[in-house]
Amino acid sequence: MLAIERASTSALYAWDSPEVPAGLARVVLSTDKNTARPADIFAAIEAKVAPFRPDAVAVPGWSSNMALALASWSVARGIPVIAMSETNPWDFERKWGTEYLKRRIFEYFAAGLCTNDGQAEYLRTLGLPRDAIFRGYNVVDNDYFSAKAALAKAAPMPAGDDGIPLPESARGRYFLASNRFIPKKNLALMLEAYARFRNGRGDDPADWPLILLGDGELRESLERQRRALGLKQHVHMPGFRQYDELPAYYGTAGCFVHASTVEQWGLVVNEAMAAGLPVIVSDRCGCAHVLVRNGVNGFTFPPHDVEALTNAMKDIAAVEDDSAMREASVGLVAECAPERFGRGMAGAARFAVAAPRAKPSLLARAVTNFAMRRMPA
Repeated sequence: MLAIERASTSALYAWDSPEVPAGLARVVLSTDKNTARPADIFAAIEAKVAPFRPDAVAVPGWSSNMALALASWSVARGIPVIAMSETNPWDFERKWGTEYLKRRIFEYFAAGLCTNDGQAEYLRTLGLPRDAIFRGYNVVDNDYFSAKAALAKAAPMPAGDDGIPLPESARGRYFLASNRFIPKKNLALMLEAYARFRNGRGDDPADWPLILLGDGELRESLERQRRALGLKQHVHMPGFRQYDELPAYYGTAGCFVHASTVEQWGLVVNEAMAAGLPVIVSDRCGCAHVLVRNGVNGFTFPPHDVEALTNAMKDIAAVEDDSAMREASVGLVAECAPERFGRGMAGAARFAVAAPRAKPSLLARAVTNFAMRRMPA
């Protein structure tokens, strides 16, 4: 297995470089995701991927120039390509012309890897036969989050605002969210819902505070809204946290909230559930349809319905013993484990290698080359 990383830095994500497991090779195509041209990507692929001599190449979707460059490079060398997809039929309004062009791009793909029935159905509409579609996408390292969160239960409380630890009496009794601060994450509505949740609850700062991890373009406006709503002592924005810092919050929170107006999946929900948290998730997140059972391990809500989110928060806070919800979360997310990804990927690779080699039409090549030059990195 060769892991291909698009770039070592990104303007959107400030993650540290991961530790690579033994036995897994990894290459980085460029130093800066935001500047490399398609020609540079092709050159990097030739220099860093070709020596590995892959039997099959799996690409993350079809909406980045890296994915399309890898697909184009692979097919030109007779290497089958697998589309890893988390797209749901209902994510966006579907336009006939756009879908037609996507079907041309799909002439490059021999197999697909997705998670649920809706994603599989969408891959079929783009041209993949039913037996070419495998399951197992959208997973995290469940064991990591479970073990690290368990350790956090006996550790000091993590930081709120200004680096000050959260009150010990808030252990297991605070709402947690982790997002980029961008419009689709719907954080303004979350703050409004939380303000309504607080009505009549008093001023105790340890009474179900809200922690918003992350950073981004909307930080200043969210801070203004927090002040305007009088939530300064109850809503904390301690900033972006790295992968190894997240379990300290997952292990001490009472509920994880994800309110996006549209989200193909939402892997942070997997992480929170693996750590044993009840969840409140927008029904426009792909994970909500697979991982959340209303009243069992949490609640779903329409992302533009502030009252529905408020009521879900009230319902969670009213549960005196949430151990059954926590256990249900761990059990449900166990179906989305790395082993499932491995089995699905292996099945997709075997199918792709055995399938006839892709021969994209002239139109398919023209559409792909045009998209490659217009799409973001």
